[in-house]
Amino acid sequence: MAAASWYHRDISRVVAEELLAKAGRDGCFLVRDSESVSGAYALCLLFQRHVHTYRILPDDEGLLSVQTIQGVQAKCFRTLPDLISAYQQPNNGLVTPLLYPVHRARQADDDDSDGEDSRGSGLLVSGVPGGTGACLSTPIAGWTPISQQLHQRLQEQVHSSPASDFMGFMAEYLNHHVQLDLEALRHGHPQLRHLSTALVTACRALHRRIDFTLAGLETLARVFDPPTSPRSPDRKQGLLTSDPDLELLLNKISTVNHLLSSLEKKVLKSLQETVSRHNLVLPSVAAASPPAAKPLAVQSFEVKVGKSQRATLTVDVESGTVAITKRAGGSPEEVIPQDKILQLIKYQSVQSKVRLVYDREPQRSLSRDFLFPSARKREAFCQLLQLMKIQHSNLDEPDLISVYVGTWNMGSTPPPRSIASWLTSRGLGHTQDETTACIPHDIYVIGTQENSLGDREWVEFLRASLKTLMAIDYRVVALQCLWSIKIVVLVKPEHERRISHVNTSSVKTGIANTLGNKGAVGVSFLFNGTSFGFINCHLASGGEKTHRRNQNYSDILRSLVLGDKQLSAFDLTLRFTHLFWFGDLNYRLDMDVQDILAHVTKKEFEALLAVDQLNLEREKNKVFLRFREGDISFPPTYRYERGSRDSYMWQKFKPTGVRINVPSWCDRILWKSHPETHVVCNSYGCTDDIVTSDHSPVFATFEVGVTSQFVPKKAPGSGPEALACIEWESIEVIVKTASRSKCYIEFHSYCLEEAQRSGENTSQSCDIPGFLRMGWSTKHLPVLNPILPDLEYLGDQHVLLSVKGVESCESYGECCIAMRSMIGSMAQQFETFLFHRGEETGSIRGWMKVRVPKDRRSTRERLYEWISFEEEDAKPAADTPTCPRPPLQQVRYPRQARPHHEPRPWGDAEPCPTTLCRTRPRSLPEPAASYTNPAYFIFEGVP
Repeated sequence: MAAASWYHRDISRVVAEELLAKAGRDGCFLVRDSESVSGAYALCLLFQRHVHTYRILPDDEGLLSVQTIQGVQAKCFRTLPDLISAYQQPNNGLVTPLLYPVHRARQADDDDSDGEDSRGSGLLVSGVPGGTGACLSTPIAGWTPISQQLHQRLQEQVHSSPASDFMGFMAEYLNHHVQLDLEALRHGHPQLRHLSTALVTACRALHRRIDFTLAGLETLARVFDPPTSPRSPDRKQGLLTSDPDLELLLNKISTVNHLLSSLEKKVLKSLQETVSRHNLVLPSVAAASPPAAKPLAVQSFEVKVGKSQRATLTVDVESGTVAITKRAGGSPEEVIPQDKILQLIKYQSVQSKVRLVYDREPQRSLSRDFLFPSARKREAFCQLLQLMKIQHSNLDEPDLISVYVGTWNMGSTPPPRSIASWLTSRGLGHTQDETTACIPHDIYVIGTQENSLGDREWVEFLRASLKTLMAIDYRVVALQCLWSIKIVVLVKPEHERRISHVNTSSVKTGIANTLGNKGAVGVSFLFNGTSFGFINCHLASGGEKTHRRNQNYSDILRSLVLGDKQLSAFDLTLRFTHLFWFGDLNYRLDMDVQDILAHVTKKEFEALLAVDQLNLEREKNKVFLRFREGDISFPPTYRYERGSRDSYMWQKFKPTGVRINVPSWCDRILWKSHPETHVVCNSYGCTDDIVTSDHSPVFATFEVGVTSQFVPKKAPGSGPEALACIEWESIEVIVKTASRSKCYIEFHSYCLEEAQRSGENTSQSCDIPGFLRMGWSTKHLPVLNPILPDLEYLGDQHVLLSVKGVESCESYGECCIAMRSMIGSMAQQFETFLFHRGEETGSIRGWMKVRVPKDRRSTRERLYEWISFEEEDAKPAADTPTCPRPPLQQVRYPRQARPHHEPRPWGDAEPCPTTLCRTRPRSLPEPAASYTNPAYFIFEGVP
């Protein structure tokens, strides 16, 4: 089956339809894996410009049959080729016989070589004599059974071995030279000359490393040798050998082994002799007690009040007060307790200005404006007040937590003794103010690539580092590793009980998606009622491999198994309230290296961000749809000279020539959250003092709103139970498809006892080739009854919608709608995009309302809602229950990216809060209308 060219494995429905559309002949067909049934297939057939999809299902005995309508006898086949052959004949129940197979494109060989660092685990095929492509290719014709068996054993080992370089050389040997050694062996020559050549080639780098290691060990050993001891003989012949052989290598290894085994004894003996000779007494070392948690210091801020008057704001988090002092060294003019502070309003027009609203007398509030020296100082003041509110609140469960995310390509080198600057977000870019840098975060998520430390060793190093900095013994939530790619999640001890449903997963995207030198690791969990997902990845390297990186992203998105299993049919990016994706994404800058260096020197980052491959691919909707990223105001984090941050090492000398690695922002942190949730990026930058790797560590910190288990104020059974209901008045969908299949909509939400589904669509049109427009009326849409009717509960809920084909049960696209804006007696319009497997597949709009019983409309203000922005909200209608809105999320675009004006969606509707706006770098030209993006039709006003 695998050899059949019409079998395209796990391509998506959208890709399958594109391939058939390109073929363009009635009777064109291909087979792909089913997206809705594991182990099943989907037969896609083009007829009259429309794609018809038939499911091929296995029965209990493994026989395959095409799914038919009820009452029609199914024909069973033992293999997929047998089934396809039978349906190439006419009159078999398909709209047309299978006439023209659409062949699977032959993928170009990809060596996936890092080209970054000889210490990495990339595979350099070009360095092998006779190497012309990917090493783990299909065995060539004419292989003997013995060599086939050896090659199969090697491929089995690839899955578990981190030695990808060595595996590559050995695969090359098995591909091209093992037969020559077999032939020589038959003629009585047991030297295995070709194996020896392959081993010598593979071990060239090992020779160089051992030379340096051995020289250092000998130098250290001579330091502790007695003065009369003869010096070790020089090894000039080893260092000067231009063509090292295996015997010399073995001699070196033997010498290293002897030195390492004797060095510790030699040093111990030397130190003991020194102690006894000088009558020194070694003091007994008492066990160090863990540092006690220190209260936060009182912080002061110099501000301006009014036009010119100066004052000092003193924040005492522990006592819960803010003091205002106008005279230097004088007594505070006013001391405001935290429970009297009603609101903080941040000015957007003046980034360093804030308004403090507080109770001064009963029934009277006062507001005062303060101007800080910088926006950074204002943010520090707001964070301290937020922390003060949290510490002195009477809530049993938190409304707000802080999350730290860090990513670092360690370059296969151990970390320095201290990584304090990384863990406290200090360095370059948007960094934490010194007054808040050492406030411990609730959750730390650390992602690394090319990490040579052992798993346990790395985790304990991180915990010890945090304990030294924060005096807190953080607990391990999860550790997931794929070779040298690692992710660690740590939480404060008091949050350990709030973490549940922990899942981990990993995906290999190295050569043929079987090597783990590239790929991703992920962790997901629930924090009370809020779902989190974290993905750390290492994508393909090389400036010219943008398409390969995009494919890595798609493979990870499709294959990573995280989150609620009931949501496994949904796009991975929709399964979590908050999803953070980070790592060495390896996207480069498309600019001449000298021009890049000139811009970096002048700190002209906007010009560089305009040619950043990740920004450009996001602009084309190829990757990270609807993700956000903080402002990049720090220099490119790769490729530095090790030991310094003063210069970039952009030239890489290799046996095949010089490789150019332009300075780039390879290391990134992005996130995507459900609509109308609270998440603020408080810092995004890199360190400037950790120099062991050619990458600089990157950090980002977030303020994240969370929900807890809701407890109704009205006990169940205390009276007639009033029900809330979610009503849909109409829904319209445009999807990118060449199919005319009828569809239904599936509704998922944690506030529902089980998933619900609509009837089939009541209207359908295909005015534009390649796109299908469908509609549902009220009577064909279900009324949904949440398990709890309380406004406070429903305001935090979301509904996931999936548009599925009636025949295939496969998804045409999914979306997420926040219920908060839909609460009221009048129907509200929603409008957003549809996604499937990382692609934008269409758009959806409609009218809905969430009815809440009058006696269940009480609610409370969240801790993060008392900080707002200088904007006036429209007053709701008198009969409409109100649910407090979170402050408008300040979407942080790259400096060159801002929202731009677009034509009104659908041509006649006002955009609603759930509409996700598009962004693009201002320096890039406006895109022309594209027939590959259904949203463009919507924006152009499809009738």
